[in-house]
Amino acid sequence: MSETKNTGQRVAKVLARAGVESRRGAERMIVEGRVAVNGQVIKSPALNVFDNDAVCVDGRPIPGREPTRLWRHHKPAGLITSARDEKGRITVFDRLPPDMPKAMPVGRLDLNSEGLLLLTNDGGLKRWLEHPATGWMRKYRVRAFGVPDEKRLAELKSGTTVGGMRFGPIDVEIDSRNGANTWFTVGLRQGRNREIRRAMESVGLKVNRLIRISFGPFRLGELKPGEVQEIRRRVLRDQIGAFGRIEDGQQPEFRKGRGRKAK
Repeated sequence: MSETKNTGQRVAKVLARAGVESRRGAERMIVEGRVAVNGQVIKSPALNVFDNDAVCVDGRPIPGREPTRLWRHHKPAGLITSARDEKGRITVFDRLPPDMPKAMPVGRLDLNSEGLLLLTNDGGLKRWLEHPATGWMRKYRVRAFGVPDEKRLAELKSGTTVGGMRFGPIDVEIDSRNGANTWFTVGLRQGRNREIRRAMESVGLKVNRLIRISFGPFRLGELKPGEVQEIRRRVLRDQIGAFGRIEDGQQPEFRKGRGRKAK
């Protein structure tokens, strides 16, 4: 790795690539004084380390880097997408299979949302998949209470501002009506916290079910709630053209919406 030979890599990035925590989580661990390099506790994430440096977390050496892996998970409603919850609520990780390797979520699904959640053991891949510049479409099946106004729904395609927060373009298609509820297919390329729920409320609709059905080329498919399935390495390489560069520790070039659908 030319980057490592010349200038090393930021210690938070090394921790993330080793699957210890996300990059932001690793930065918090450093500030908390939980990380030591060559026996010295560090307080700033602005430190580059090299292959021969000994990095420890809570007094234990970080694990050797595992091959990058990615899983599809069908998140049930009622679970927190977090490794820990300060309120003691049940998290996604409390319900994963016991033989599941340590992994991090790619993005978030809120407590009452369900459907496709990607998990990875590689903080670099997580960061890349979450980055808005990838431009990958996230699609959802959404059920909402209320009478849809097609003109107002069409306005969401240009982006909207709700409560002072600017949301990007949201594509909304009406699928079917069932009494006072309507099913929609919703697509967006950059998701903010509760964006779909808040955007739909702004046009007079109350979301009462939200299911993510795809993230870029990766689909929920026939996964049952709670199931986890690893994405084959060949499929990863096919769908993420920059995957090899990610493995080499380099910053990949972002591609917008490319790749075939992956099952």
